[in-house]
Amino acid sequence: MIFSRYSLFLLVTLGLLSGCVQQPQLIDRGDYFAQVVPNNPGQDNRVKFLVMHYTAVDDKESLKTLTSGNVSSHYLIPTKPNYVDGKPVVFALVSEDKRAWHAGLSQWGNSAGLNDGSIGIEIVNYGYKDQGTLREWLPYTAEQLSTITMMMKDIIQRYGIEPQNVVGHSDIAPQRKVDPGPLFPWAELAKQGIGAWPDDETVTFYLAGRAASEPVDIANFQTLLAKYGYQTPTTGILDPETQKVVSAFQMHFRPSDIKGIPDAQSEAILMALIDKYRTKWIQPSTEPIKHSDN
Repeated sequence: MIFSRYSLFLLVTLGLLSGCVQQPQLIDRGDYFAQVVPNNPGQDNRVKFLVMHYTAVDDKESLKTLTSGNVSSHYLIPTKPNYVDGKPVVFALVSEDKRAWHAGLSQWGNSAGLNDGSIGIEIVNYGYKDQGTLREWLPYTAEQLSTITMMMKDIIQRYGIEPQNVVGHSDIAPQRKVDPGPLFPWAELAKQGIGAWPDDETVTFYLAGRAASEPVDIANFQTLLAKYGYQTPTTGILDPETQKVVSAFQMHFRPSDIKGIPDAQSEAILMALIDKYRTKWIQPSTEPIKHSDN
């Protein structure tokens, strides 16, 4: 009787101990199993970039276009999202672990073909309408702006996306694209920790007392654009290709004037961004910065 009780106790104890040992996780692949080895340090997130777009068409056509098989995005934000339990509902078109076809021919820094490493968000917005030589940019709705803020913050936090890698389509494809346009609220988003934005004090330092509209050396400005991440010509000439890149930069960081003309204010903003997000490549000093008269 004593042996039986001991044996029962031993069996129960062994059973409890075996239950404490974590059983291997097996994934059934059909013809074989894959055993998961957790906590492998030799990996990182596929997602390195968040790319913002507008659709340039209405809600119905946006959804049709993005689900027809030619182009796609991970998310679509409608003009007036529906709400469930007080929360906006967006369209999830492509799983985040899949590649959506939203960036096209693109480059940011040393990374080309950003479809492979990005999440794309499309926003229903017509973009602009031209009246003669004047271009009127069309605003986003209040519902879209609040939804954009929540979504971007969530995605950035989940993937650890660096501020300088939160970009617009025009940043990564400036020869082809102008979305999300100068009315996208980059400055307001930056106040909530979303994306890159220069520090005012650093901009003032690099402006060095110059007038905002003072001309700057084109070759140097091209070098600065490339250093921050833009794919740009390095001809030293303000050719149409360079002007498109400058305009894309200005739409993001100086939307009050987006004509694509390099000037002292744009240069100071660009230098402040590089100083903050790329490298401390210029050491501040008490001496005024010397600039070319060209």
